[in-house]
Amino acid sequence: MGIPVDAVDFFAELELNNDRAWWTANQDRWRRTIRDPMQKLCDELADEFGEAKIFRPHRDVRFSADKSPYKTHQGAVVLISPGVGYYVQISSQGLLTGGGWYQPTPEQIAAYREAVLDDDTGAALAGIAAQLEDADVELVGEQLKTAPRGIDPGHPRIGLLRHKTLLASVEHAIPEWLDTDELAENVAQEWRTYRPLLEWLARHVSP
Repeated sequence: MGIPVDAVDFFAELELNNDRAWWTANQDRWRRTIRDPMQKLCDELADEFGEAKIFRPHRDVRFSADKSPYKTHQGAVVLISPGVGYYVQISSQGLLTGGGWYQPTPEQIAAYREAVLDDDTGAALAGIAAQLEDADVELVGEQLKTAPRGIDPGHPRIGLLRHKTLLASVEHAIPEWLDTDELAENVAQEWRTYRPLLEWLARHVSP
């Protein structure tokens, strides 16, 4: 029945106690309040959106200055093409849903810019972005601070052209339906809102 509010508390406590001893003492709690509810949510969404990958709780610290062993959020992604997918996450900040392009390759970045520069496909993406904005969905992602090399800074779609990843997301904090049976349908509704963006990205960036 949804994700328990204790999942938010769990991650708030983990941020203060990110070590093996605390995790071991709370591992059953993690399974009960986070892992199992997230798996159930993904199972409920699978018929419409596809099978999700639920990320492991352990961080890869081999190349990081931060040696904290555990992630302070639990995410799941449904890929529809390489680097493009639907996303849901629970953390100390609450629930977040998202969708878009998040693992760029040089070839994908080049294909993305070419599609945005094209008057037809670029205008289509600009229209999708406007619809998302009207729906109070934030467009985020890694961006260049200036125009890409060789592109006019005054281009009408320069805001989109600066992106190296492109993601739609909504942060909910702790919605009243987080721990209810309404969770899956509310996440599904937001993923449907993101669908035109993901379909554009899958068509033009990572077919």
